[in-house]
Amino acid sequence: MEFLQTILTALTTQNEGLITLFSVPLTFIEMIVTMLFFTTILNISAARDQKAIYILASSSCVILANNFIPKPYGAYVCILSVFALILLFFKTNIFKALVAEIIILAITSTLEIFFLRIYLMVFNTSYINTITIPIYRISMTLLIYLVIFLLYKLISYFKFNITLIENMNLSNKIFLFLNFLLALISICAQFYLGTFYNDNLPFLIVLLSMISLIAYFFISIYSLTRTTKLEIATRDLESEKLYNKSLTILHDSIRCFRHDFSNMVSAIGGFISSNDMDGLKSYYSELLADCQTINNLSTLSPEVINNPAVYSLLTAKYHRADESGIKINLEIFLDLNTINMKIYEFTKILGILMDNAIEAASECDDRIVNLIMRNDRKHSRQLLIIENTYKDKNIDTEKIYEKSYSTKPNNTGLGLWEVRKILKKNRNLNLFTSKDDVLFKQQLEIYYN
Repeated sequence: MEFLQTILTALTTQNEGLITLFSVPLTFIEMIVTMLFFTTILNISAARDQKAIYILASSSCVILANNFIPKPYGAYVCILSVFALILLFFKTNIFKALVAEIIILAITSTLEIFFLRIYLMVFNTSYINTITIPIYRISMTLLIYLVIFLLYKLISYFKFNITLIENMNLSNKIFLFLNFLLALISICAQFYLGTFYNDNLPFLIVLLSMISLIAYFFISIYSLTRTTKLEIATRDLESEKLYNKSLTILHDSIRCFRHDFSNMVSAIGGFISSNDMDGLKSYYSELLADCQTINNLSTLSPEVINNPAVYSLLTAKYHRADESGIKINLEIFLDLNTINMKIYEFTKILGILMDNAIEAASECDDRIVNLIMRNDRKHSRQLLIIENTYKDKNIDTEKIYEKSYSTKPNNTGLGLWEVRKILKKNRNLNLFTSKDDVLFKQQLEIYYN
């Protein structure tokens, strides 16, 4: 009986040591529920091992920071360490990691303000007692984690997540980040007011203020997602316009081919009847060129080139080259949504290499550009190969990557220099440049690991 009385006394009186002891398992619970919440709402996929290691590492960092680093610096270290661990273990981008961190801080701060006011009102106690008496502090903390867990279950059930972050442009990402940041600052201000002026602020006013803030926050997010959806729809519409242009050209080409089919058969029959094999070979090569043009147009399809950014870029380059009398041969055997690099950097490299190839081919009598995208599973890599005819056979394949180097007087020569900068930032990329008497070749190698 005395033992139980001792425990009850320890739980109901100010006891920093007991709170510190309980903070260890509570930290692990916090890391679990917050990880479940932000990975679900931000649609971050991860293996079970990744999640387990993240929980262990983040909990250890938070426990060490809270116990061995003076306040408030320990809190700053906790925030930075969790942000770094999200980047490290979930392999996400900086913006998504920032949003995850801000969401965690915003929701925990909001719930802490809410439950703190309830505890102050229901138990008629002070702020100091609420955070220093174990039974108050522990129960309130567990209630916060319970609500976060229930929110996670609701999000999972209704399959709600902010997937549009991946498709947002930079300005919208900045706006969303600032929105999260301002919401967090407002919540911290509310927390300060609720903590130090709790005797002068009615609970109803605090509650109304928090509800208004949260409502504004979610309405802003909703408006931004609607705007992003509109931007994506506009982009898709532009892709459809390009596709319709390709279909129109393809349809006209097939009609002409069909109209001339009987003439072609007659011409082939004439070569055969006269046993003119050389003439037949020459005629066949010309006929094959027309067939290749039709095949290229059929390749310019969003179903084959299944990334909107790459599709828009390649379609624009193809029609530009076609207007200049340059023949582009396309061979796409790659799911572009599985490219193992940032699509922004991939399209930047693709655009620069295509511009250089088209420009070089335009100077030749035989104006040809070949583009191949395929998997090379044997060597665990994806390949982008661009070949083109070229005039300057003495071109230096090393010097072309230097800043301001150009074979053209009016060209700044920054294109391949920019490509080399991207290559240096990514360890899984390699660009192999070669040439022969006919073709200049650029081979971008994108390794899986």
